[in-house]
Amino acid sequence: MDSLNIVSYMAFGRKEQIFFSHYIDEELASKIFLVIYTNGNDSKKFKGEDKMDGAPSRVLHIRKLPGEVTETEVIALGLPFGKVTNILMLKGKNQAFLELATEEAAITMVNYYSAVTPHLRNQPIYIQYSNHKELKTDNTLNQRAQAVLQAVTAVQTANTPLSGTTVSESAVTPAQSPVLRIIIDNMYYPVTLDVLHQIFSKFGAVLKIITFTKNNQFQALLQYGDPVNAQQAKLALDGQNIYNACCTLRIDFSKLVNLNVKYNNDKSRDYTRPDLPSGDGQPALDPAIAAAFAKETSLLGMIFIMVTPQSLFTLFGVYGDVQRVKILYNKKDSALIQMADGNQSQLAMNHLNGQKMYGKIIRVTLSKHQTVQLPREGLDDQGLTKDFGNSPLHRFKKPGSKNFQNIFPPSATLHLSNIPPSVAEEDLRTLFANTGGTVKAFKFFQRDHKMALLQMATVEEAIQALIDLHNYNLGENHHLRVSFSKSTI
Repeated sequence: MDSLNIVSYMAFGRKEQIFFSHYIDEELASKIFLVIYTNGNDSKKFKGEDKMDGAPSRVLHIRKLPGEVTETEVIALGLPFGKVTNILMLKGKNQAFLELATEEAAITMVNYYSAVTPHLRNQPIYIQYSNHKELKTDNTLNQRAQAVLQAVTAVQTANTPLSGTTVSESAVTPAQSPVLRIIIDNMYYPVTLDVLHQIFSKFGAVLKIITFTKNNQFQALLQYGDPVNAQQAKLALDGQNIYNACCTLRIDFSKLVNLNVKYNNDKSRDYTRPDLPSGDGQPALDPAIAAAFAKETSLLGMIFIMVTPQSLFTLFGVYGDVQRVKILYNKKDSALIQMADGNQSQLAMNHLNGQKMYGKIIRVTLSKHQTVQLPREGLDDQGLTKDFGNSPLHRFKKPGSKNFQNIFPPSATLHLSNIPPSVAEEDLRTLFANTGGTVKAFKFFQRDHKMALLQMATVEEAIQALIDLHNYNLGENHHLRVSFSKSTI
């Protein structure tokens, strides 16, 4: 194999497994799916569930889930409305079924999300009643999902009364406060206000943050716009580490329902009031944290980032067919990426070295390794290595593909294709804005509305949008194709 076949990808940060990241594979999900749809004409009913109306059921059908979403995040959607009794993830279809304890809880959930569009990982999702009145999954095939459900239920019921006492209504209703109190235990590395904002923004819009030190512990108060977002963040993040084996998050609901922020600086921030003064020069960090920071400046790149093999496959796949990706276990700011041939490796290095991703400059160099080794059988490497050799998403597998003629450096302008007729400009603007960037311009192709140009504010925002939305399911069996364009709008 040519020595150019491996590209080393460096200088972005990644947290060690803050979310559950192991899924049942697609084949196994299909087997579980068949358990539900084995009787009569139930398979036909599944198609009918695309309709938003339907008879109420305690089983809810959730569609258009992001590809990397976890069972925990899906379960968190239902917890504010009552007990979740079963879940079925259909990863290959970007769908899930969620069963609540009562039909009333399901009705409340559907009514709520009819008025407030639910989002997971900055993508809108769709929730409706299922035609099925209960989930009859085979627990031996659905073991992972059931284990997650049991763990989440244990967290949910940890503070409920013992048996024989009356459960209060608050135990099955949304948390009343949108404010979380956060304590950082085992704080070996500094945690800044911006780090907290980046972590907690995954679960909704963060309005305000105040950081302080109390009893020699670094603490923060963080306010969401909606108590449901606070509930989801607490469920997913409580007890997790920001950095490897340290900086553990302990999260509770605050008795406060609103934070009063006077200054926008490194200690406090009101994201709804950019006009606030910075204060009288108070230090960015308290002395203890500043001392740790001075000793560990090399760790600036370790900010919490959800970099996954899938995201690297999507980005590097613009310049060649990625065969394997391995995020290094003991150096999670680095990865090995194996391309189909040396020319593709060189192309990826030429175009991506020096680009900005997740706020960090990425460095791409040739590796001494000839191939990415897969983990030994039975070894759990926490999902850091993935083989994409048989992926249907390779752009250059077909000989003579037009994709070979449309390889361009990263740019703020993206080329979109495979757009269904029902999707309007505003739909696409909203979809791309949900990746965290700003859509500056948009234009459908004059003769073919299946294609369009969309311009983000920066190249970095365009890179993020491509990672998040390439192959996004727009419905009608249309998966969006996203690439960089040489054109401007």
